[in-house]
Amino acid sequence: MNSQKNMNPVSLVIQLLVVLIIMPFSPILLTLKWTWWEAWTYGGICFFGFIISRVLAAKKHPDIIKERSESFKHEDTKSWDRVLSPLLVFGSGFIPIVAGLDALFKLSPGFNFIIKIVSIILLLTGYGLGTYALVENRFFSGTVRIQSERGHKVVSTGPYRWIRHPGYAAALISNIGVPLLLDSYWAFIPVFCVAVVAVIRTYLEDKTLQNELDGYREYAQITRKRLIPFIW
Repeated sequence: MNSQKNMNPVSLVIQLLVVLIIMPFSPILLTLKWTWWEAWTYGGICFFGFIISRVLAAKKHPDIIKERSESFKHEDTKSWDRVLSPLLVFGSGFIPIVAGLDALFKLSPGFNFIIKIVSIILLLTGYGLGTYALVENRFFSGTVRIQSERGHKVVSTGPYRWIRHPGYAAALISNIGVPLLLDSYWAFIPVFCVAVVAVIRTYLEDKTLQNELDGYREYAQITRKRLIPFIW
């Protein structure tokens, strides 16, 4: 049975502090480079991207924020995702930390301005696609489970017409943009690790949905690619 406990307000504040301030602005907090415009740009995109996506999603699906905030309380979450989901979240948060340490110790030579414009486009594209997926999919939870109590069904509209897991694709796109914007070659190491975890999680989640969610096998025959259009 799923836990119905309300979230502790202190826990909620701490989570929001981490998600909205500490992780997005970790490069600045680590280096104290207050004039680092690239880091401010990254932090701003993360900050406003998170808020805008949640406001839009909650407006369309009032119960989705509660579902996501209680993701790890659900007993029917797949056992393997109790490991993969935190790895994906904290792994992504580790990317700007590595970039901040890279800048602090001046380990990478950096990228030119054109590359940084491309990186901003990648970040905005990733957040845009992720927001689209979150708003379109009422069952966009933080962990993998069949949400029977919420009437879980297949979502095949919006970005789900193109690929079956646009949320993961959006995260990968955004993650690639971070090292490019923050001048960090070293940050590509956690980017690669997170990408590996995302591919594994995508495979396992897709297998779970095909086996346990009515209509998903038929949907998979129409929308054939899981993560990358025309490839996989």
